[in-house]
Amino acid sequence: MLLAIDIGNTNITLGVFDGERLADTFRMASDKELPRYEYEVLLERLCKNFEITECIIASVVEELSLPLKKAVDKVFGIESFLLTNDSNPGVKIDLLKPQEVGADRIANAYGAYVTYPQPTIVVDLGSATTFDIVNDKGIFIGGVIMPGLNMQFRSLKANTSKLPRIEAGISERAIGNCTESAILSGVIRGSASAIEGLINQCEKELGQKAFVVATGGYSGLISQYMTRKFNKVNPSLTLEGLRELYKLNQKCIIKREKCYI
Repeated sequence: MLLAIDIGNTNITLGVFDGERLADTFRMASDKELPRYEYEVLLERLCKNFEITECIIASVVEELSLPLKKAVDKVFGIESFLLTNDSNPGVKIDLLKPQEVGADRIANAYGAYVTYPQPTIVVDLGSATTFDIVNDKGIFIGGVIMPGLNMQFRSLKANTSKLPRIEAGISERAIGNCTESAILSGVIRGSASAIEGLINQCEKELGQKAFVVATGGYSGLISQYMTRKFNKVNPSLTLEGLRELYKLNQKCIIKREKCYI
């Protein structure tokens, strides 16, 4: 079985694939202070019912990349594959600084490229809310980065003297009748409006309508407040993209082809 690991700034998401089927998913905190042996214990516990024979790791947290790789290799007795700038991204990347693009965004772009019609806009609602855009020629041309929901909630709490820290949830009305509901409206409905507006602007620059896919934990929540609905909500797109990138890069290794980014 293949273990796909997406190391984000807030959470580490793990997906176990039995062939093409996503058998199970797990989530744990991205804790830079946690010793490697603790990650080994967590991996053993979470994956105890699965025979892991392969693994791909994508990370936007450099401090966790090698510790997680070493933990995986020790626990499962394998040589895991760490997605880097030398890996084959599966799509042509047409950016000013392609080396800066995160591994999770590459996974989103390639997952969208092999699964959905082009042009495609992937909206990933994670620690940050990102857009990854593949044009009608199958080229990853860039996207958008804006603060994620929890980042907005934390910022309001940290940078004001009286506003409370609240959690994401249903916003009953646009006009909040208390501080908590006003914050919910601003963050949840405000993010939905921003995302919808940015989709329209991106499509204008593309010159055509795009197939819009939402992923990330809050994609279902945000879609409730949008007039222009997502064409698809796929919470596991990043993991699926990693699965496809693993297969692609293994072919490169077997054929001794040069990988590129």
